Amino acid sequence: MTGAPEITLFLLALAAILVAAKTGGELVGRLGQPPVLGELLTGIILGNLALTGIEIFEPLETAPFLPIAAQIGVILLLFQVGLESRLDQLLAVGASAVMAAALGVVAPVALGYAVSSLFMPGGGAWYAHLFVGATLAATSVGLIARLLKDLGRMDAPEAKVILGAAVADDVLGLIVLTVAVGLVDAVNAGGAVAISGGPIALTVASAIGFLGGSFLAGRFVVVPLLRLARRARSPSVPIVFGVAYCFLMAALAEMVGLAAIVGAFTAGLVLNDGSRRLPDKANQAHRIDAWTTPISAIFTPVFFVYMGLSVNLAAFASLDVLAFAGLLSVAAIVSKQACALGVVQPGLNRWAVGVGMIPRGEVGLILAGIGHGILVAGAPVLGEETFSAIVAMVMVTTLITPPLLKAAFKPVRGS
Repeated sequence: MTGAPEITLFLLALAAILVAAKTGGELVGRLGQPPVLGELLTGIILGNLALTGIEIFEPLETAPFLPIAAQIGVILLLFQVGLESRLDQLLAVGASAVMAAALGVVAPVALGYAVSSLFMPGGGAWYAHLFVGATLAATSVGLIARLLKDLGRMDAPEAKVILGAAVADDVLGLIVLTVAVGLVDAVNAGGAVAISGGPIALTVASAIGFLGGSFLAGRFVVVPLLRLARRARSPSVPIVFGVAYCFLMAALAEMVGLAAIVGAFTAGLVLNDGSRRLPDKANQAHRIDAWTTPISAIFTPVFFVYMGLSVNLAAFASLDVLAFAGLLSVAAIVSKQACALGVVQPGLNRWAVGVGMIPRGEVGLILAGIGHGILVAGAPVLGEETFSAIVAMVMVTTLITPPLLKAAFKPVRGS
């Protein structure tokens, strides 16, 4: 395939990844684990077959346009998360959810930074440690929602605290990510080792201004456009409008110095909030969400497999990397138990709340992937060994949560 056109290589790579991802996801799903774990494992296996002498999948790692397809996948994923979230719920979560979310960000970032600064293989700059802390802060809303549903506990008061805190957790985590990216950009621009509070304040202000401006524009621009979309004869107009708006917001976020996923998440929130202000809610919010699912089902697995392809299992031959991965996993699990301290309502199962905040899932991979892709002086912020250790941490937290959450909740009567 050396002389094949780039489009041919891309199409072959995309076909191989989609089939392998869905096969891996199905096999892991039959074992009672989240399919996303199977997609990640598929990428790790395909990317490391060369260690056994099988090099047929080596071109996948350098296939043209594959990183773009993976980026589209993660943008659509965060767009869906936004569509499934409600702005009023984000603004009106209970005191326990707010406290749990705050502790669920501060404790992991602090502990992750400390572990990284002490045990990161090869040392590392302060901004690399900050990125490691940021990856520990995120909670997988999609994964925990699925687990609570499977356990029949979606209506439990603890579930409401967990889901509210997890959504708020991701918003705070995105702000932490934005600050981290802004600081790295400042380092790239000036080469300074220490950064003053100015760039941090500017980055936070940019994030708040972008989010606030997005919701104001959504109220006065998106809602009228949704009304027009409802009148279209073609049923595809709402989804085309929605996805175009998602890509526009992702691009605008990048232009103001934020991560594209921040814009995608915001676009989903705005469309969901705007559609609920229309007379026929089901005609808009549910249709956009439902029609986005098949598109996301094609591109999102590419992201997870691509993340897996970046994992070098040979790095785990080093005891330092293994120890670092183990310590990060312990830090990730322990730090989220601080969320239990934020439960202020009496009678709630604090242990269930702490356990429910453990899984990092796709969100942790997204943050790790961003850190692995950003360069400082030509080198990634998160090197290959650190990235592999973070992926191992994500896998551990994803695997350990289902049995722990099942044990944390008392059995449902009749189950």
